[in-house]
Amino acid sequence: MKFCPKCKNLLLPDHQRKVLKCRVCDYEESITKNTKYVISGKVNKTSKEIVFIDETKGLNLPTIEVECPKCHNNLAYWWIIQTRRADEPPTTFYKCVKCKYSWRDYK
Repeated sequence: MKFCPKCKNLLLPDHQRKVLKCRVCDYEESITKNTKYVISGKVNKTSKEIVFIDETKGLNLPTIEVECPKCHNNLAYWWIIQTRRADEPPTTFYKCVKCKYSWRDYK
C-alpha cells in the first residue's frame, strides 16, 4: 500500500494510465515496471442467531398493557429487535396474549 505524500490518503492504481492516483487531491505517481498493484478485500460474515419459541410450552416474554388492534385486549407480550441501521431506533414487537395477533411499533 502506498499513501499520498500530500494528504495521506490511499493511492489507487489506474492501470490504463499506469499511475497511482489519490482520489482526494489528484496527486499522481508512476507505477514501476517490477511492482504489481492489486486491490483486494475481504468480507467479514457475521452469524445471526435465530431463536424459535415453542408456544405450546408458553411464551417466556415480558408483558405490557397495550391495546391489541385486532381484539382490543389490553395485555400483550413484547420484545425489541434492531431491524434497521444502528443509528435508527429499534422496532418493538407485540403479540396479544388472547388472540395471538402480532404487530410492531417503529417509534
